[in-house]
Amino acid sequence: MNNLDLAKTANEVRKGIVTAVHSAKAGHPGGSLSCADLMTFLYFEEMNIDPKDPEKADRDRFVLSKGHCAPALYSTLAQRGYFPVEELKTLRKLGSHLQGHPCMQHTPGVDMSSGSLGQGVSVAAGMALSAKLSNDSYRVYTLLGDGEIAEGQVWEAAMFAGHKKLDNFVVIVDNNGLQIDGKIEDVCNPYPIDKKFEAFNFHVININAHDFDQIRAAFKEARETKGMPTAIIMKSVKGKGVSFMENQAGWHGKAPNDEQYEVAMNDLEKVGEALCQK
Repeated sequence: MNNLDLAKTANEVRKGIVTAVHSAKAGHPGGSLSCADLMTFLYFEEMNIDPKDPEKADRDRFVLSKGHCAPALYSTLAQRGYFPVEELKTLRKLGSHLQGHPCMQHTPGVDMSSGSLGQGVSVAAGMALSAKLSNDSYRVYTLLGDGEIAEGQVWEAAMFAGHKKLDNFVVIVDNNGLQIDGKIEDVCNPYPIDKKFEAFNFHVININAHDFDQIRAAFKEARETKGMPTAIIMKSVKGKGVSFMENQAGWHGKAPNDEQYEVAMNDLEKVGEALCQK
């Protein structure tokens, strides 16, 4: 896909996120919106996947380590054709396969159940090692929150991946600067994030999370990097695309009411209209 088509698709993903969280009256819109461009690129361009065969053996794997941002994953999967977009309105409802956190037993396209922060990256590293041991070609991607990397298990996984030279493994950190309690540097400062991953023998790339040229170049560089895993640190805007949610920690885990929903969808409609005129 070209950048314009990716941007249009990412905007639809954002609409799905807002719709799902509003319908559920609960969820995590801020961090879901910040990673929508990344998720769109992964599922529409980067990864070897097939919505008609979600469990094909040679598919690339994705683990949403920041599992509370499931609305971003679900909306992307719906746009990619894993299940109908209309089902996003069933998020967190009794009987729905779209639980508050990803569940691999019930949702097509989900490669790993996640939610306990720090654990997803460890599982993903194990998947990457499995591919190496079996001489399989698939690659493994995992998305971490920048608040999540305060978890010690993240760095155990990083040490393991670096030691095992897992060059089929890409860790992405969504550095939107905010977590549930406020600014990450105030809660438990993780900076410099890039130097920490370098210390664990990762190849590190810093990018703008909302620039598809930079995203594309980073994943190309990751594929070409041999003998070590890659960490992509992407600087993002929490709540991206919704005027009153952008850079607001209060929208980490809160659903918009009906009036706010209308404002949010109007914001995204305007983005879509502007993209159509390009």
